[in-house]
Amino acid sequence: MRTRTIAFTATAGLAASVAVAAGAQAAVPTDTTDLQDAVTAEGVLEHLQALQDIADANGGTRQAGTPGHVDSVYYMKDLLDAAGYETTIQRFTYERETLIDATLEQLAPNPTSYVHGTDFFYMEGAGATTAGVAGVDLALDDPASSTSGCEESDFAGFPAGGIALIQRGACTFALKAENAMAAGATGVIIFNQGNGDDRKVLFGGTLGDLRATIPVVSAPYDLGVEFAEAEGLELTLDVDLVWNPVDTMNLLADTPTGRTDRTVVVGGHLDSVGEGPGINDNGSGTAAILETALQMAALGIEPENRVRFAFWSGEEDGLLGSEYYVSQLSKSELKGTSVNLNFDMVGSPNAVNFVYDGDGDAFGLSGPTGSDVVEDVFTSFFDAAGAPTTATAFDGRSDYLGFIEAGIPAGGLFTGAEGIKSVEEAALYGGIAGVAYDPCYHAACDTIDNVSTETLDLMSDAIAHATLTFADTTSAVSGTAKGKAKGHFKDLEFLGTHAVR
Repeated sequence: MRTRTIAFTATAGLAASVAVAAGAQAAVPTDTTDLQDAVTAEGVLEHLQALQDIADANGGTRQAGTPGHVDSVYYMKDLLDAAGYETTIQRFTYERETLIDATLEQLAPNPTSYVHGTDFFYMEGAGATTAGVAGVDLALDDPASSTSGCEESDFAGFPAGGIALIQRGACTFALKAENAMAAGATGVIIFNQGNGDDRKVLFGGTLGDLRATIPVVSAPYDLGVEFAEAEGLELTLDVDLVWNPVDTMNLLADTPTGRTDRTVVVGGHLDSVGEGPGINDNGSGTAAILETALQMAALGIEPENRVRFAFWSGEEDGLLGSEYYVSQLSKSELKGTSVNLNFDMVGSPNAVNFVYDGDGDAFGLSGPTGSDVVEDVFTSFFDAAGAPTTATAFDGRSDYLGFIEAGIPAGGLFTGAEGIKSVEEAALYGGIAGVAYDPCYHAACDTIDNVSTETLDLMSDAIAHATLTFADTTSAVSGTAKGKAKGHFKDLEFLGTHAVR
């Protein structure tokens, strides 16, 4: 993640009249067979090819604020308009922080130049420093125990003006960097923790809402150890940034019928990163949502509850489109939102069937009341299909965050990003252990060739099933009447889209 936001400017909003949702019940079983049969992998792939063609015609990207994203929006809008949906373009503006250049060089004891993206990775902040390096409470003998940089006391005796070398683990990157700045550091290198293969490689991450005033970068474990053990180590760290305004838009498409006081928001982000076309991330989720909407219309389905299909922008810059959407809802509109279903990356080539842990029994972070119902709808579907599932942390790293902060139940599917598939997962799902779920995550190779048709087929059926289940239930999902976030989500920081701690 190499971008950060600074401000919003509203240029259009939504207007709708809604009422307070009724009490809580589990989702009523719905026969979704016809819709599942109509939503095919072939249909989804046609949309993915269209998104690939759009990226190819626009410099290889569909990033927010670019012509590729605009063309993606209108591709979907034209199809949804023709199918009879009531579409809305919701425009908003923010500023994007763009990395111009990042350099890291060792001056002593062994002059060496390091390569950005291979040896180190930009996280936050800007500026240049040449200074000695001081390790901060490192745990090289027992990496799993690392709490490096998590306490102000870790910096006792830290030489002001030095570059802080900090080991990953136990607390957020933001807290480590904040403590380093308070101790007078002029730069920060956070190296991977070292306990396990995925905790040794170069990694990406962000500092949430912390605006660093010094350059902060990440490094792989082995390089961190090399720096920690070097005598008389002196480095130059230089990061150059520029800020640019981004004018972009969400696309919303409402069913013409259905109760507006139980609106079901089915969403995924339509923007890609600047480095590639974003066909798995997240053409896959939005294409499956689009095909579900089109087939619902083709089958003449008139849902009990209004369904709002949402195609967010600005997700790759910080979940901005979905956050803006929620911020523009009135109190009654918030209460009239029954549930949010989020689909972000559902065609990963080395996939796992991840379901968000709505009830919190796997990771200890539950969603607003009713999120357990959403999780159960998905797990029951996969059980009936004879397919395994694995819980994934409901920790706010995708577009459901704005909804759960507002007390709206949510859930969704995810087939994996830069995380490494374990031996146990490979035994359960197939694929290759020790390889990323999506080796082309946030890269130019995230093309039409980077999706699994088999995975798309299963996930598309699950998306169709859950969408129609909540669209047709006569019972409200609980949570919206609160109209406020649960405590453990209220101050949850943005950690980067699927980025890792």
